[in-house]
Amino acid sequence: MVKKFTCSFCGCDIEPGSGMIYVKNDGSLLYLCSSKCRKNAVILRRRARKLKWTDVYEERVRRQKAAAKARSTKSSSRSRGSRSKT
Repeated sequence: MVKKFTCSFCGCDIEPGSGMIYVKNDGSLLYLCSSKCRKNAVILRRRARKLKWTDVYEERVRRQKAAAKARSTKSSSRSRGSRSKT
């Protein structure tokens, strides 16, 4: 069985026989799916969380939207309960 890896930068699946493994000086491995990911991660040292085309960015945005929705729901329920009947 061939082991599938995910790209260390963008988060997409790497098909067997494609991609590359980059070994850092400290011995850690980066599995990269394309030269685009290699250039952004290794050469330009960009953060995947800040680039819109990565899956990591989309996951971060999804979490932020869920947290904002939870906060708005929580604050609206508090304002309804704080009314006093006179």
